[in-house]
Amino acid sequence: MAAYAALVSVMHIIDTIEHHHSPPISIHKQQVESLTQILTSLQEFLEGYKSPVADGDEADPLEMRIVDAAHAVEDVIESHIVDKLQPRRSKRIADAAYAAEDAIESHIVDKLQPRRSKRIANAAYAAEDAIESHIVDTLQPRRSKRIANAAYAAEDAIESHIVDKLQLRRSKKAKIDTAEADEQINFYQDRLQQVIEEMNVIKKEAMENELGRSMSPNEKFFEGCDTSSDYSDEADAVGKEVSCIDFYEDLQRVIDEMNVIKKEAKKIAAEAQLRKLSLTHAGSLTSSSNVKESMMVGFDDVQLQLLDWLTGGNRNRQIIPITGMGGIGKTTLARHIFEHALVKQHFDIRAWTTISQTYNVRETLRQVLKQVSRDSRDDLSDENELGEKLYKYLWGRRYIIILDDMWSVEVWYKMRFFFPNYNDGSRVIVTTRLSNLATELTNSNSIGMRFLDDVCSWSLFSKTVFGDEVFPLQLEEIGKKIVGKCKGLPLSIAVIAGLLAKSELTLEYWEGIEKNLSSIVNSENDEYCLRVLKLSYDHLPAYLKPCFLYMGMFGEDEEIRVSKLIRLWVCEGFLKPIINKSSKTIANEYLKELVNRNLILVRGLGAVGNIKSTSHTTVKDAMETRSSRARSFICHADTVPEWLDFRFLRTLSTFKYSGGYLDENVFQMVNLRYLWARFREGFQIPSSISLLWNLHTLNVSNVSCKPTVPVEIWKMRQLKHVEFEYPGMYLSDPRSGHSDVMMENLETLKGVIDFNLNEEMVKRIPNIKKLGIISDDKVMVRVKCLNYLQCLSKLESLTCLFGYVDTEYLQSISFPHSLKKLLLRCGYFFHWEEILEKIGSLPLLEKLQVMYGRFGRRSWEIVEGQFPSLKYLRLWGCKDMECWTLEGSCLPHLEQLHLSWMWSLEEFPSEIGEIPNLKSIELWNCSESMAVSLKKIVEEQEELQGDPPFHVIVN
Repeated sequence: MAAYAALVSVMHIIDTIEHHHSPPISIHKQQVESLTQILTSLQEFLEGYKSPVADGDEADPLEMRIVDAAHAVEDVIESHIVDKLQPRRSKRIADAAYAAEDAIESHIVDKLQPRRSKRIANAAYAAEDAIESHIVDTLQPRRSKRIANAAYAAEDAIESHIVDKLQLRRSKKAKIDTAEADEQINFYQDRLQQVIEEMNVIKKEAMENELGRSMSPNEKFFEGCDTSSDYSDEADAVGKEVSCIDFYEDLQRVIDEMNVIKKEAKKIAAEAQLRKLSLTHAGSLTSSSNVKESMMVGFDDVQLQLLDWLTGGNRNRQIIPITGMGGIGKTTLARHIFEHALVKQHFDIRAWTTISQTYNVRETLRQVLKQVSRDSRDDLSDENELGEKLYKYLWGRRYIIILDDMWSVEVWYKMRFFFPNYNDGSRVIVTTRLSNLATELTNSNSIGMRFLDDVCSWSLFSKTVFGDEVFPLQLEEIGKKIVGKCKGLPLSIAVIAGLLAKSELTLEYWEGIEKNLSSIVNSENDEYCLRVLKLSYDHLPAYLKPCFLYMGMFGEDEEIRVSKLIRLWVCEGFLKPIINKSSKTIANEYLKELVNRNLILVRGLGAVGNIKSTSHTTVKDAMETRSSRARSFICHADTVPEWLDFRFLRTLSTFKYSGGYLDENVFQMVNLRYLWARFREGFQIPSSISLLWNLHTLNVSNVSCKPTVPVEIWKMRQLKHVEFEYPGMYLSDPRSGHSDVMMENLETLKGVIDFNLNEEMVKRIPNIKKLGIISDDKVMVRVKCLNYLQCLSKLESLTCLFGYVDTEYLQSISFPHSLKKLLLRCGYFFHWEEILEKIGSLPLLEKLQVMYGRFGRRSWEIVEGQFPSLKYLRLWGCKDMECWTLEGSCLPHLEQLHLSWMWSLEEFPSEIGEIPNLKSIELWNCSESMAVSLKKIVEEQEELQGDPPFHVIVN
């Protein structure tokens, strides 16, 4: 809900200003109290508000008024912040200041060199006009005698000086007395300064008289208006004070408007309370959802047919289209096939990419190449270069590629030559809504998705709502009516069922849902699916609506990293705070709730079982008319639009922007909270970065020159996440005398070269959870600083990338027991044995990646009790590891094992097959003998258990 999100956002910015260590502005206490009371009241109203136009397509007038009023508050506040941090003098004030300077300087010159009378006169008259105009604008005179006298005194001071000067110039033979000239100049300046000071006294008294009626003496508004800092002359100081008055008055106007809306909302809530009937709730009925299993109900025969075509005897490369309307289950079927154990075993390589209507061939090839080769670099700009590299990786391997959501056959024509056809049974699956596209792609096998019959529809519905529990008899009849009106469309059934699984299990509530479905039952195809989504959206809790709407910022079916999505949600400010819960925890809970409601899809799981990526379908189309104006820009195109008002931008993410690079002007966008961008080679982050007073996330990518981050970054105490993409950046230490700088909000710091971790730094970043450091090959002294790692008591994730490093230095590291994820990359001369013993004792470690280095003893022995929590282990390019032994019941929780370029290792330890939770082993460019030994272990376990113990991938 845009209205709810707007209210929470205003509350967030007020709270940030109130608690900021160095706020750019201050808001009057009485206004803060009024706003907080109004915003809280309106939030509570919206949490229970049923819009009278919810069943239609038009926007609710009351909600839109709330949105506009909340945005007006933000405009007033953020405009004032821009003006304070980027002081841009109005033209008249600037003209006044510059004219006065010119007049005085010209006067000095002419006193010593009497000429240019016309220029002096003009400058003096300009100074008179500018100052008089400024007096009028500033004081808005009330014709009081005192104000008039002050104004006349200013005129007298200026005009008498002009007369004296012009009379002096009339005498062409007058001799210049330097002392006399200086005396006259000083007299003029003293007199004018007295007048200015008198005006300031009058002005301040007038303002205090105006504002003091509603303030106690200790709450004067101008206590928060710093009228001296960053201003070097009287005109600027006056302008700043006037700006504070304007800010107060502008904010008060929008507060008054919000107060009117609040009164109307109270009246509506009271009327709704009178109409509300007491409902008897159905005891302690509970529901559960088993979405992932139930989504494929009714498609068993289709799945079997597709598996047969994929693994059958046809050796030619085949294209298999899956066609059907939106929401029919094309992508779901393809996803199930993609993850099927038989497919994983049959194909050497699997890759998935989404095409969509606005396709990008280069990006599509890059995505496939990334999955095929594990190469995520973006250094190949030409489609043909990418295609050729992809072709080489695919050649000689049986592959299956999923091209999801294709709208034009042209994209296939541009890519088909990069997918080799060498008669080994490779397959390409294409999902599309366009039936005619299937005939253009192939004249053989294709699958047309059909609607579910009544039996399958009911099965999908009941499993989604109640799982394995018994369907309540009192809801069965109305449930079947609801299912019937979903018309056999799987997405509609899943979405409605997901809504009911999280809602009141009462007959009255279900009848209301059935009634709303009746109003859209005559819609056709995609429009029907969108209307079902809208119905589910309307029944979302108010706090989830902005999260769901925000998904429309991303492309349909685009894979979205959860870590990035959560940071964006937090930075946008629409997550309502919950006591004793961090914003990240709240966001994760909201994400899981949307997943459980079948409104967004899980695209990938992390190594330790967490949700790593998600996607959405049709959210943008369904919710376009409900989205409010945004202060965010996430670039998906090749150009950055010129219409963006960058002054008020909160989120700027141009990670995918391929049309160019941003420049340092981005650091003038003082209201930014989230910045993810790349810059040209040679770019240096300017000291003006500290103007970004409320920046939470900073991610700088594609920097190849290793610049230095200015010391001003230590002033930015709102920062939570700072990441510098490889090859990283140098981070300046705070200036002397500022060693007490505390970055208490900082949780992530990655890509820092030669990080100076010492006792002071440990105190400076007490809440750091993710740390990534890079060591310069030529600098070894800072490696010793890693001894302080054990002092970072909240550190959960550590990445250390070392080039040449002496084994002695690194062996002295002591890791904090809080570590859950660890990646170590060392040069080939580093020996792993001793440090791995230390790592094995970490009680919470779940993910370990070890890259390069060597095993000096040519073996690695893991004994019982080591790695008690490890779920994911990856060894990459470690030399001289010829033997690997496991003793006792070690690695009890290991789920995934990944070995790459381990040429020295000849065979797996047989104990691998006895690890109870092991799900998959992947070998990448390892010896053939190791693959043979692994196959033997699998066969032995199959004989004992009857089923394959774990999934094996060999590349």
